[in-house]
Amino acid sequence: MQQTRLNELVDTAAGQIELLFNNPWRRISLNIIALLMGFFMGSAIVSSAGQDAVWDITGAAVLLIFAELSSRWIYGQNKKSSAIIRQSLFLDILNKFKIGITYSLFLEAFKLNS
Repeated sequence: MQQTRLNELVDTAAGQIELLFNNPWRRISLNIIALLMGFFMGSAIVSSAGQDAVWDITGAAVLLIFAELSSRWIYGQNKKSSAIIRQSLFLDILNKFKIGITYSLFLEAFKLNS
């Protein structure tokens, strides 16, 4: 890829954000926010799709595809570069978001006794 001003600006901004969240407390708080946001989004999608009883299968399929593709991307990255000890910030947040969605789906299933 060419080194244009836009690419340099994006790389610099990403590096500064990564440095900002290098602090363990900030990283933990961002992970907790991502987990809770995933839990909220999973509950919101399931409850709004369940209102009409028409979009249940479609909503479940979309959430399943999101979970499987993100798992493949996150855990496929670790196999390629085993030298990296910590995941990148984006992959870590995406993984916590996916965990929140999955947990909310389990909780909704327990609420429905199914």
